[in-house]
Amino acid sequence: MQIHDLPEPVAQLARNVARVYGARPEVRAVALAGSQVSGFAGPESDLDLYVYQDRPLPLDARREIAMARAARAEVGNDFWEPGDEWIDAETGLHVDVMFRDPGWIEDDLDRVLVRHHAWAGYTTSLWHSVRTALPLWDPTGWLAEIQARARGPYPEELRRAIVAKNHPILRSTISSFRVQIARAIERGDVVSVNHRLAAFLASYFDILFALNRQTHPGEKRMLAHARAACQLIPDDLERQVTALLSGACDPGRDTLDALDRLVDGLDSLLEREGLLSAWPGGS
Repeated sequence: MQIHDLPEPVAQLARNVARVYGARPEVRAVALAGSQVSGFAGPESDLDLYVYQDRPLPLDARREIAMARAARAEVGNDFWEPGDEWIDAETGLHVDVMFRDPGWIEDDLDRVLVRHHAWAGYTTSLWHSVRTALPLWDPTGWLAEIQARARGPYPEELRRAIVAKNHPILRSTISSFRVQIARAIERGDVVSVNHRLAAFLASYFDILFALNRQTHPGEKRMLAHARAACQLIPDDLERQVTALLSGACDPGRDTLDALDRLVDGLDSLLEREGLLSAWPGGS
């Protein structure tokens, strides 16, 4: 996707804000990411901007940038990544700015592309954010360089590491998600059921995207991304996920049956690809 492919109000706002951040000496590059560049943007989608900074941008400067164009602003959010958010007064768009250290994101690329280190869920989501971002300000060419690296082949070692990390905890281990969900159902703990179902799906989709050598798009629209990007998908995936979640407020045997059907379908694909093997820690 190119900047001219975006709706004009979105493109113009992105350019203008990137230009303001780019004028700061602390800023190395600015990129647009998220739904606006994924092809899945809707009327409610915000403007996700990554500002790569060589040293922290002073809070006063961040406040000045936000308040110059905001109907409502929050500056200095540190709940997830360091960032600022505001509602643009002219367009009504929600602008979400995240400040990133270039060395930190380079190290995360090394984590997946060199060290092949997997997480329990969302292993390649940061890689995905670099790989798919739209550069808006890149005077040194640094962003183009790391994007060229990020758009390289998907390492087979990483693919296998993600399966090895995430597959056993779906239902094989003593404290697998299935076991935890079953125990939560027994004690009538619907909050715990919901929490563990979310973790189960995070690992499940981590495996599914890795199986297809696709980077993980993050927490939103995972089914839509899987449908668009993955050739290897279990039969009736969407219906099965819906069935799993439909009983979250009144969970029971049906919830566990739906979970098992999801894993059975995934196992068939893993076996076909030669990625399904006995967990070495089991007995």
